[in-house]
Amino acid sequence: MTKQKDNKSEIATFAGGCFWCMVQPFDTQPGIESVVSGYIGGAIENPTYEQVRSGTTGHIEAVQIVFDPNIFSYEKLLHIYWQQIDPTDGEGQFSSRGSSYQTAIYYHSKQQKAIAEQSKQLLAESGRFQKPILTEIVAATTFYPAEEYHQDYYQKNPDKYAVFKENSGRDPFIRSYWQESQLSKEALKKKLTKIQYEVTQNDGTEIPYENEYWDEDKDGIYVEIISGRPIFSSKDKFDADCGWPSFSQTIDAGELIEKEDLSRGRVRTEVRSSTADSHLGHVYLDGPGPTKQRFCINSAALKFIPKAELEKEGYPEFSSLFKNNQGS
Repeated sequence: MTKQKDNKSEIATFAGGCFWCMVQPFDTQPGIESVVSGYIGGAIENPTYEQVRSGTTGHIEAVQIVFDPNIFSYEKLLHIYWQQIDPTDGEGQFSSRGSSYQTAIYYHSKQQKAIAEQSKQLLAESGRFQKPILTEIVAATTFYPAEEYHQDYYQKNPDKYAVFKENSGRDPFIRSYWQESQLSKEALKKKLTKIQYEVTQNDGTEIPYENEYWDEDKDGIYVEIISGRPIFSSKDKFDADCGWPSFSQTIDAGELIEKEDLSRGRVRTEVRSSTADSHLGHVYLDGPGPTKQRFCINSAALKFIPKAELEKEGYPEFSSLFKNNQGS
C-alpha cells in the first residue's frame, strides 16, 4: 500500500527493466514505506503502459521507493538494486528489450548522486563483471505511477511472477553473478550438524513437532543457517498445526528461490536459498495472509536471532520490526 512521504523519509528511484520484478526485493525490507511502479524520463505527461512500451515517449519503467534512511540506508538500497539487474546490458533487461527497459539510477539529491557514483565505481572495480557498467546515473524528473494492475504484481500474481522471473532469465542471471561461493561438502559437514547438512544439502525433512523452532514464540528474525541471510520474521510466524515453523511471508524475497518439486509422487513448490543454494522447505497456498502463502520451513535450515541480540549479531536494521512489541 502506498504511503505519503513524511519529513523523515526519502525517495529513491531505480530503473531495472520490467518493473514487475523490481518491487519485491525492496518491498520486503525494513524501513521501506512504499514501492510504486511507474514511468520516468519521457517527454509527455501521464503516459500509458502501451505508449511507454512502444518506445516512442522516452520513458523508462522504474520503481519509486519511499524509505526511512535511519532504518534502511540509500547505500543498502543500491546494494539490492545492483543485484537485480544486468548493468552491462544497454539495450534492455533479460527478455524485456528496448529503450523503455534500460537501467538507470535517478538521484534526488547531490548526496544520492555521490553515493550512487561511488557505488557504481566500486562495482566496476570489483571484477564481478567483465564488461563495462552501462547503468546511467541521472537527475530524477517527473515520475508517473503506472496503472493499478501493474502495482504489487508479485503479490497479486505470485505464481506468474515466479515463472516470469525465472523464464525471463533474470533469476538465473542473479544466481550466476551474485550467488556467493559455496563451501565444499567437507567444509559444510564440519560447519553443520548432521540434521542441518541432511536438510540443506540432501533436501531432507525434519520430523514434525521434533525440531528446534516449530513452537518458538519469541520475537526475532530467522536467518539462513549457512549464509546468515535474513529470510523470516517472528511477526509473520504462525501455528499451522503441521509441526514445522510456518511463515506467511519472507522479509527478503530476493533470498528465496521457488522450484517445482515432483518428488514423493506429489506436485509441490520447493523453497531454496538463492545465496547458499540450500534447501529450506516448501511453500503452499493455504496460508492466512493476502497472498495465501505458507512457507513451511525446516528448523535445521534456520538460525533464530532474538530481538535483544540483533545488534550484537549484526542485524541492527531489523530492530525496527519489533519497536512496538513488549515481549521477550
